[in-house]
Parts: sequence; C-alpha cells; structure tokens
Amino acid sequence: MKAQNISHWLLGMALVLCSVHTHSLRRCLISVDRSLIEKSFPEIKRALQTNDTFPNVTILSTLENLKSIQPVDVCCVTSRLLTFYRDRVFKDHQETSPEVMRQISSIANSFLYMQKTLEQCQVHNQCHCSQEATNATRTIHDNYDQLEASSAALKSLGELDIFLAWIDENHQETSTA
Repeated sequence: MKAQNISHWLLGMALVLCSVHTHSLRRCLISVDRSLIEKSFPEIKRALQTNDTFPNVTILSTLENLKSIQPVDVCCVTSRLLTFYRDRVFKDHQETSPEVMRQISSIANSFLYMQKTLEQCQVHNQCHCSQEATNATRTIHDNYDQLEASSAALKSLGELDIFLAWIDENHQETSTA
C-alpha cells in the first residue's frame, strides 16, 4: 500500500512539475497582430520580387531549416531572427517607394514589440540556445553574407512570410495575448 501511495505521489509531482515547466515556457511565447502584416505584405512582396535579381537563392533556406528547430529552442531562434531582421535586413534594405517603406517600417515596429516580449525570458534565463539553434541561425547569416547587403536584405524581406508562418506555428498558444 505504501509503494502505491509513493507511486501516486511521484506521478502527481511529475504532473505538477510538468505543468510548472509548461507554464514557464508559455511566458516566453510571443504574439503578433498578423492582420496588419498580412494586409500589407503581399504588396511589399510583389514590389520586392520585381527587384530580386537572385530568384533561385534563399536566405531562410525554406521552411525546412526552421521546421527542424526543437520546441526548447524556439525562444532562442525567434529572438535571434528578430535581431537579424532588426540589425541587418531592415538596416541594409534601400527602399525608394515611400509606401513600401512605411509598410516595412510598420513590420519592423512589430518585430521590436516581439523582441520586448522575449526580453523577459532572456532576463529569467528561460531562452536557452542549443548547438542546433546556433547552427540554424548561423546558416541563415551565412546565406545572407553570400550576397551583397542590399540584395540579401531584399531577398530576406521577400521571405518574411516564411519567418512569420514559423512564428505563427510556434507561438500560436498566445495568439490572444
């Protein structure tokens, strides 16, 4: 009888710890108002694709590179890709159309908001980066570095839908947050 009580107690503790762990991971998830981005992105993508001189090259290596990311690395990869877009892509892009530039700026502001949300996880050391996560983001940086900066920025902006779809898939639990 004692062994059965201990087994139930251990099972109960495992469930409590699992619940606490899941709750702590949820605090690291982000939300984004995709409606604004989805509304403006098709126009941006059309404008960008007309100027893309490397149609067979990808920066994000299609969604396959991102799909291999383990759940424990989602915070890390999201944070690193938001930083990549903020520090490199948005800065390197040279847009001549004021309307497209306004829409890109709006997306950049959304990315800043998402980064702010992830900062809490980083402060509490809940945003760990495995070697696989580091390798995945390094591949993206290497792909970017193979092109001239403005061409790479143009290509990366044209692939924003890949990154946004990945964010939706991995952060959907907080879509109402």
